[in-house]
Amino acid sequence: MNPYLQMTKEVQDALNEGKPVVALETTIISHGMPYPQNIEMARKVEDIIRENGAAPATIGIMNGRIRIGLDAEGLEAFANTPHVEKVSRRDFAHILSAGKIGATTVSATMIGAAMAGIEVFATGGIGGVHRDGENSMDVSADLTELARTNVAVVCAGAKSILDIGRTLEYLETQGVPVVGYKTDEFPSFYARESGFGVDFRLDTPEEVAAMLRTKWHLGLAGGAIVANPVPAEYAQPADKMEAVIRQALDEANAQHIAGKRVTPFLLGRIKELTGGSSLDTNIQLVYHNAKVAAEIAVALKAK
Repeated sequence: MNPYLQMTKEVQDALNEGKPVVALETTIISHGMPYPQNIEMARKVEDIIRENGAAPATIGIMNGRIRIGLDAEGLEAFANTPHVEKVSRRDFAHILSAGKIGATTVSATMIGAAMAGIEVFATGGIGGVHRDGENSMDVSADLTELARTNVAVVCAGAKSILDIGRTLEYLETQGVPVVGYKTDEFPSFYARESGFGVDFRLDTPEEVAAMLRTKWHLGLAGGAIVANPVPAEYAQPADKMEAVIRQALDEANAQHIAGKRVTPFLLGRIKELTGGSSLDTNIQLVYHNAKVAAEIAVALKAK
Protein backbone atom coordinates (compact mmCIF):
# COMPACT_ATOMS: atom_id res chain seq x y z
CA MET A 1 0.00 0.00 0.00
CA ASN A 2 1.09 3.59 -0.62
CA PRO A 3 3.00 4.59 2.56
CA TYR A 4 1.37 8.01 2.60
CA LEU A 5 -2.14 6.56 2.90
CA GLN A 6 -3.81 6.09 6.27
CA MET A 7 -7.19 4.37 6.16
CA THR A 8 -9.85 3.86 8.77
CA LYS A 9 -10.65 0.25 9.55
CA GLU A 10 -14.08 0.66 7.95
CA VAL A 11 -12.60 1.77 4.63
CA GLN A 12 -9.73 -0.73 4.69
CA ASP A 13 -12.11 -3.62 5.40
CA ALA A 14 -14.47 -2.55 2.63
CA LEU A 15 -11.67 -2.30 0.07
CA ASN A 16 -10.15 -5.64 1.16
CA GLU A 17 -13.55 -7.34 0.82
CA GLY A 18 -14.38 -5.74 -2.53
CA LYS A 19 -17.28 -3.75 -1.11
CA PRO A 20 -18.38 -0.34 -2.46
CA VAL A 21 -16.75 2.81 -1.12
CA VAL A 22 -17.64 6.47 -1.78
CA ALA A 23 -15.07 9.25 -1.42
CA LEU A 24 -15.96 12.59 0.17
CA GLU A 25 -14.00 15.84 0.22
CA THR A 26 -12.96 17.95 3.22
CA THR A 27 -12.94 21.41 1.59
CA ILE A 28 -16.73 21.47 1.82
CA ILE A 29 -16.31 20.97 5.58
CA SER A 30 -13.48 23.44 6.22
CA HIS A 31 -14.28 26.12 3.63
CA GLY A 32 -17.79 25.52 2.31
CA MET A 33 -20.01 25.77 5.39
CA PRO A 34 -19.95 27.44 8.82
CA TYR A 35 -19.63 25.55 12.10
CA PRO A 36 -21.60 23.62 13.40
CA GLN A 37 -23.59 22.99 10.21
CA ASN A 38 -20.44 21.64 8.57
CA ILE A 39 -19.81 18.89 11.12
CA GLU A 40 -23.50 17.97 11.24
CA MET A 41 -23.52 17.71 7.44
CA ALA A 42 -20.31 15.64 7.39
CA ARG A 43 -21.66 13.10 9.85
CA LYS A 44 -25.03 12.77 8.14
CA VAL A 45 -23.48 12.36 4.67
CA GLU A 46 -21.42 9.44 5.96
CA ASP A 47 -24.54 7.88 7.48
CA ILE A 48 -26.47 8.26 4.19
CA ILE A 49 -23.71 6.44 2.32
CA ARG A 50 -23.74 3.59 4.86
CA GLU A 51 -27.56 3.36 4.70
CA ASN A 52 -27.29 2.90 0.94
CA GLY A 53 -24.83 0.03 1.03
CA ALA A 54 -21.37 1.66 0.79
CA ALA A 55 -18.58 2.75 3.11
CA PRO A 56 -17.81 6.50 3.36
CA ALA A 57 -14.21 7.66 2.89
CA THR A 58 -13.84 11.33 3.80
CA ILE A 59 -10.42 12.37 2.47
CA GLY A 60 -8.02 14.99 3.84
CA ILE A 61 -4.37 15.55 4.73
CA MET A 62 -3.19 15.46 8.36
CA ASN A 63 0.17 14.89 10.04
CA GLY A 64 1.97 13.90 6.85
CA ARG A 65 -0.62 11.33 5.81
CA ILE A 66 -3.45 11.22 3.28
CA ARG A 67 -6.37 10.23 5.44
CA ILE A 68 -8.76 7.94 3.59
CA GLY A 69 -11.68 8.01 5.97
CA LEU A 70 -11.86 10.07 9.14
CA ASP A 71 -12.82 9.16 12.68
CA ALA A 72 -14.94 11.48 14.83
CA GLU A 73 -11.87 13.40 16.02
CA GLY A 74 -10.63 13.87 12.47
CA LEU A 75 -13.97 15.19 11.23
CA GLU A 76 -14.09 17.63 14.12
CA ALA A 77 -10.56 18.84 13.31
CA PHE A 78 -11.49 19.72 9.74
CA ALA A 79 -14.75 21.33 10.86
CA ASN A 80 -13.40 23.50 13.66
CA THR A 81 -9.66 24.16 13.13
CA PRO A 82 -8.84 27.74 12.04
CA HIS A 83 -6.87 28.32 8.83
CA VAL A 84 -7.02 24.82 7.36
CA GLU A 85 -5.13 24.86 4.05
CA LYS A 86 -7.14 24.39 0.85
CA VAL A 87 -5.42 21.68 -1.22
CA SER A 88 -5.52 21.19 -4.98
CA ARG A 89 -3.15 19.09 -7.12
CA ARG A 90 -0.40 21.74 -7.06
CA ASP A 91 -0.48 21.98 -3.24
CA PHE A 92 -0.68 18.27 -2.49
CA ALA A 93 3.01 17.41 -2.07
CA HIS A 94 3.85 20.56 -0.11
CA ILE A 95 1.02 20.22 2.44
CA LEU A 96 1.83 16.53 2.86
CA SER A 97 5.59 16.98 3.26
CA ALA A 98 5.17 19.98 5.59
CA GLY A 99 2.89 18.03 7.92
CA LYS A 100 0.11 20.63 7.64
CA ILE A 101 -3.62 20.00 7.85
CA GLY A 102 -5.12 20.33 4.38
CA ALA A 103 -8.70 20.11 3.19
CA THR A 104 -8.90 18.46 -0.22
CA THR A 105 -10.77 20.09 -3.11
CA VAL A 106 -12.45 18.06 -5.85
CA SER A 107 -9.17 17.58 -7.71
CA ALA A 108 -7.17 16.58 -4.63
CA THR A 109 -9.93 14.28 -3.37
CA MET A 110 -9.93 12.54 -6.75
CA ILE A 111 -6.18 12.01 -6.44
CA GLY A 112 -6.51 10.49 -2.97
CA ALA A 113 -9.46 8.34 -4.02
CA ALA A 114 -7.62 6.97 -7.05
CA MET A 115 -4.56 6.14 -4.92
CA ALA A 116 -6.82 4.12 -2.61
CA GLY A 117 -8.73 2.41 -5.44
CA ILE A 118 -12.02 4.26 -4.90
CA GLU A 119 -14.02 4.88 -8.08
CA VAL A 120 -16.92 7.10 -6.97
CA PHE A 121 -16.87 10.49 -5.24
CA ALA A 122 -19.79 12.59 -3.98
CA THR A 123 -19.50 16.35 -3.62
CA GLY A 124 -21.63 19.49 -3.87
CA GLY A 125 -20.50 21.17 -7.08
CA ILE A 126 -17.33 21.06 -9.15
CA GLY A 127 -15.07 24.01 -9.87
CA GLY A 128 -14.83 25.31 -13.40
CA VAL A 129 -14.17 28.33 -15.58
CA HIS A 130 -14.80 31.52 -13.63
CA ARG A 131 -16.86 34.33 -15.06
CA ASP A 132 -14.54 36.57 -17.06
CA GLY A 133 -12.28 33.51 -17.25
CA GLU A 134 -11.35 34.38 -20.84
CA ASN A 135 -9.47 37.36 -19.37
CA SER A 136 -8.39 36.12 -15.94
CA MET A 137 -7.58 32.54 -17.09
CA ASP A 138 -9.10 31.42 -13.78
CA VAL A 139 -9.91 27.79 -14.55
CA SER A 140 -10.26 25.24 -11.77
CA ALA A 141 -7.84 22.31 -11.62
CA ASP A 142 -10.94 20.14 -11.08
CA LEU A 143 -11.50 20.15 -14.84
CA THR A 144 -8.06 18.86 -15.81
CA GLU A 145 -8.18 16.31 -12.99
CA LEU A 146 -11.41 14.95 -14.40
CA ALA A 147 -9.58 14.39 -17.68
CA ARG A 148 -6.80 12.31 -16.16
CA THR A 149 -8.07 10.51 -13.02
CA ASN A 150 -10.46 7.54 -13.12
CA VAL A 151 -13.00 8.70 -10.56
CA ALA A 152 -16.66 9.48 -11.24
CA VAL A 153 -17.87 12.67 -9.56
CA VAL A 154 -21.51 12.90 -8.50
CA CYS A 155 -22.41 16.58 -8.14
CA ALA A 156 -25.22 19.10 -8.55
CA GLY A 157 -23.41 20.59 -11.53
CA ALA A 158 -20.80 23.33 -11.36
CA LYS A 159 -20.92 25.99 -8.69
CA SER A 160 -23.34 28.62 -9.96
CA ILE A 161 -20.82 31.42 -9.37
CA LEU A 162 -18.99 30.06 -12.45
CA ASP A 163 -19.40 30.44 -16.20
CA ILE A 164 -21.31 27.23 -16.80
CA GLY A 165 -21.23 27.41 -20.60
CA ARG A 166 -17.45 27.78 -20.76
CA THR A 167 -17.04 25.11 -18.08
CA LEU A 168 -18.98 22.62 -20.22
CA GLU A 169 -16.98 23.58 -23.30
CA TYR A 170 -13.74 22.96 -21.39
CA LEU A 171 -14.97 19.56 -20.23
CA GLU A 172 -15.86 18.66 -23.82
CA THR A 173 -12.37 19.62 -24.99
CA GLN A 174 -10.87 17.44 -22.25
CA GLY A 175 -13.09 14.50 -23.26
CA VAL A 176 -14.95 14.30 -19.94
CA PRO A 177 -18.46 12.81 -20.24
CA VAL A 178 -21.18 14.91 -18.61
CA VAL A 179 -24.04 12.61 -17.64
CA GLY A 180 -27.44 14.01 -16.71
CA TYR A 181 -28.78 11.77 -13.96
CA LYS A 182 -32.54 11.65 -14.58
CA THR A 183 -32.24 15.02 -16.35
CA ASP A 184 -31.64 16.41 -19.84
CA GLU A 185 -30.41 19.75 -18.47
CA PHE A 186 -27.20 20.49 -16.63
CA PRO A 187 -28.08 21.70 -13.12
CA SER A 188 -26.59 24.89 -11.71
CA PHE A 189 -26.00 23.88 -8.09
CA TYR A 190 -28.71 25.84 -6.22
CA ALA A 191 -31.13 25.53 -9.17
CA ARG A 192 -32.19 22.50 -11.19
CA GLU A 193 -31.75 24.29 -14.51
CA SER A 194 -28.99 26.25 -16.23
CA GLY A 195 -30.08 26.61 -19.84
CA PHE A 196 -27.38 24.13 -20.91
CA GLY A 197 -27.76 20.49 -21.87
CA VAL A 198 -25.80 17.38 -20.88
CA ASP A 199 -23.96 14.95 -23.14
CA PHE A 200 -26.46 12.18 -22.46
CA ARG A 201 -29.07 11.20 -19.90
CA LEU A 202 -29.02 8.04 -17.76
CA ASP A 203 -31.82 7.15 -15.37
CA THR A 204 -30.50 4.32 -13.16
CA PRO A 205 -27.36 3.58 -11.15
CA GLU A 206 -26.88 0.46 -13.26
CA GLU A 207 -26.79 2.48 -16.49
CA VAL A 208 -24.20 4.85 -15.04
CA ALA A 209 -22.11 1.94 -13.75
CA ALA A 210 -22.22 0.21 -17.15
CA MET A 211 -21.02 3.37 -18.90
CA LEU A 212 -18.19 3.92 -16.41
CA ARG A 213 -17.01 0.31 -16.47
CA THR A 214 -17.04 0.31 -20.28
CA LYS A 215 -15.10 3.59 -20.40
CA TRP A 216 -12.39 2.34 -18.08
CA HIS A 217 -12.22 -1.13 -19.66
CA LEU A 218 -11.55 0.61 -22.98
CA GLY A 219 -8.56 2.37 -21.42
CA LEU A 220 -10.18 5.81 -21.81
CA ALA A 221 -8.49 7.59 -18.93
CA GLY A 222 -10.29 10.15 -16.84
CA GLY A 223 -13.43 10.46 -14.80
CA ALA A 224 -16.97 11.54 -15.55
CA ILE A 225 -19.46 14.06 -14.24
CA VAL A 226 -22.73 12.62 -12.97
CA ALA A 227 -24.88 15.76 -12.79
CA ASN A 228 -27.60 15.15 -10.22
CA PRO A 229 -30.03 18.07 -9.71
CA VAL A 230 -30.97 19.17 -6.21
CA PRO A 231 -34.41 17.76 -5.26
CA ALA A 232 -37.16 20.11 -6.45
CA GLU A 233 -38.44 20.85 -2.94
CA TYR A 234 -35.07 22.32 -1.96
CA ALA A 235 -34.17 24.06 -5.23
CA GLN A 236 -33.79 27.83 -5.59
CA PRO A 237 -35.28 29.79 -8.51
CA ALA A 238 -32.57 30.23 -11.13
CA ASP A 239 -33.34 33.90 -11.85
CA LYS A 240 -33.31 34.82 -8.16
CA MET A 241 -29.96 33.10 -7.63
CA GLU A 242 -28.43 34.76 -10.69
CA ALA A 243 -29.27 38.21 -9.28
CA VAL A 244 -27.80 37.29 -5.89
CA ILE A 245 -24.65 35.86 -7.46
CA ARG A 246 -24.10 38.96 -9.59
CA GLN A 247 -24.35 41.17 -6.51
CA ALA A 248 -21.89 38.98 -4.59
CA LEU A 249 -19.46 38.99 -7.55
CA ASP A 250 -19.64 42.78 -7.80
CA GLU A 251 -18.83 43.06 -4.09
CA ALA A 252 -15.90 40.64 -4.41
CA ASN A 253 -14.48 42.68 -7.30
CA ALA A 254 -14.91 45.93 -5.38
CA GLN A 255 -13.01 44.45 -2.44
CA HIS A 256 -10.26 43.01 -4.71
CA ILE A 257 -10.89 39.48 -3.49
CA ALA A 258 -9.07 36.97 -5.69
CA GLY A 259 -7.59 33.46 -5.88
CA LYS A 260 -8.53 30.90 -3.23
CA ARG A 261 -10.45 33.54 -1.26
CA VAL A 262 -13.08 34.05 -3.98
CA THR A 263 -15.25 30.96 -3.53
CA PRO A 264 -15.50 31.07 0.30
CA PHE A 265 -16.33 34.80 0.15
CA LEU A 266 -19.02 34.31 -2.49
CA LEU A 267 -20.64 31.34 -0.75
CA GLY A 268 -20.73 33.26 2.54
CA ARG A 269 -22.16 36.39 0.93
CA ILE A 270 -24.76 34.40 -1.02
CA LYS A 271 -25.87 32.80 2.25
CA GLU A 272 -26.33 36.27 3.77
CA LEU A 273 -28.22 37.62 0.76
CA THR A 274 -30.62 34.65 0.71
CA GLY A 275 -31.27 34.73 4.44
CA GLY A 276 -29.63 31.35 4.89
CA SER A 277 -31.79 29.47 2.38
CA SER A 278 -28.82 28.88 0.05
CA LEU A 279 -27.02 26.99 2.82
CA ASP A 280 -30.07 24.78 3.34
CA THR A 281 -30.10 24.02 -0.40
CA ASN A 282 -26.36 23.31 -0.34
CA ILE A 283 -26.74 20.80 2.48
CA GLN A 284 -29.69 19.02 0.87
CA LEU A 285 -28.00 18.66 -2.50
CA VAL A 286 -24.95 17.11 -0.83
CA TYR A 287 -27.20 14.58 0.91
CA HIS A 288 -28.86 13.72 -2.40
CA ASN A 289 -25.51 13.35 -4.16
CA ALA A 290 -24.25 11.04 -1.41
CA LYS A 291 -27.27 8.75 -1.83
CA VAL A 292 -26.90 8.56 -5.62
CA ALA A 293 -23.12 8.05 -5.37
CA ALA A 294 -23.59 5.13 -2.99
CA GLU A 295 -26.12 3.54 -5.36
CA ILE A 296 -23.70 3.90 -8.29
CA ALA A 297 -20.80 2.49 -6.23
CA VAL A 298 -22.94 -0.54 -5.35
CA ALA A 299 -23.87 -1.02 -9.02
CA LEU A 300 -20.23 -0.73 -10.11
CA LYS A 301 -19.26 -3.64 -7.87
CA ALA A 302 -21.71 -5.80 -9.80
CA LYS A 303 -19.98 -5.02 -13.13
